[in-house]
This record gives sequence, structure tokens and C-alpha cells, in this order.
Amino acid sequence: MQAQAISQLVYELDDSLKRKIETHRVNRADKVVTVSVPQKVDEVDGNETAPVQTLRESHQIQALLAKVGAQMGMSIWVPVNDRAPVLSEQPEVRRSLLERLPLNYDSTTLRTIEQIDVLWIRGRYIVRAFEVEHTTSVYSGILRMADLLALQPNVDIRLHIVAPLERREKVFQEIRRPVFSLLEKGPLAESCTYISYDSLRELASQKHLAHFSDSVLDEYAEGEDE
Repeated sequence: MQAQAISQLVYELDDSLKRKIETHRVNRADKVVTVSVPQKVDEVDGNETAPVQTLRESHQIQALLAKVGAQMGMSIWVPVNDRAPVLSEQPEVRRSLLERLPLNYDSTTLRTIEQIDVLWIRGRYIVRAFEVEHTTSVYSGILRMADLLALQPNVDIRLHIVAPLERREKVFQEIRRPVFSLLEKGPLAESCTYISYDSLRELASQKHLAHFSDSVLDEYAEGEDE
């Protein structure tokens, strides 16, 4: 910084720094507010980095979600930073992977959507959205789902939190927080269900997935009252 001040040279920010400081303006009914869209970070709690084995399993699940969707004929979106590990787990997903989102939303919504772990897309519509919660706090993905519903209360997308069975109760506990229960669209729990790692693996083991509709996923998902 001192060298830059002395030289008076202008240094261009790289894309990652731009995203960190970028803010967005959103129209509310009563006023315009400024919001931020935090970048996706692999964390356990606070500033701790997720253990390598835990992170590896999360990428395996992310890749399995992508594979199942691709086998059902969906186009697949995964965040740019996750593509290499996902493709290393399931290389055949590459032909179904989208390079850009074919969606007509404002920049704030798009920035939020593009960070969701896995999207199943048909044409120009998101059919299903998945967040893989591999951390003990299980809230980062839930926050992204809530952000999406807050920005687009009229959106009709099936949302799913995918997490290990031992975190099932924690997922429902977080989804029922007041901040997620008082959204304009209605409680997040009414739009978002839970899928265990084991249930996903069971679905992925089914033969002839190409003949299945995405609605079969509802047989493996759990709502808060189930």
C-alpha cells in the first residue's frame, strides 16, 4: 500500500477482491436497501477450515447430486470453484454442466443462485436446488436458500438440504429459526426439505434413472413434520 501511494500507480482489483467488496441494491416496498452476497467458503465454525476428509465427502455428495440430475436429463450447475473436484469424482457430468446460468434475474439474485451447491435446470427453469451441509453448524447453505427466497418470494423451486444423518435434527432446528420462519414467501421449512447422504446414495443406486422424473426425489426427502 505504501509503495502504491508513493508511485501513485493504479492497481486493478482482481475478480475475487471485487466480489468481496461488491454490494447490491435491492428494492423493497418502502425503500431501496443495500445488501451483500457473501462468497461461499468451506468452513466448520468461525474461521476454521473444513477437514480434508470432510470436504472430500461433501464433494462426493455434490458430484452424486450432479450425476443423478444428469442421468434424469437435467442440465447441471455447480459453482465455478467446485467444478474441478466434482468432475474428478464424476467425469461424465461434464457434458451436462452449464457454463452460464440461462436465467433472467437481477444481478443480486444471480450472484446468490450461482453459489448454490447444485442446481438441476430444465430449459430456463430451476427444477431443484441443493445445498450440501458438511459443517457442524449447518447454516451456510440454509442462509443461501433463505437469501434466494427473500430476493425472489414468488419463485417456485424445490429446495433441499443434503447432510449426514447425524445432523438431521440440527438441520431442522436451523430451518425453524425465527429469521427463516418469517420470510415473505412463508416459513423456509415449507419450501425446503432434508435429504440424508444415505438416502441420496440409495437413489443414485437405482437402475434406469433416465426413466425417472425428478419427483422421485420427494420419496427420499423429509419435511419437518415427517
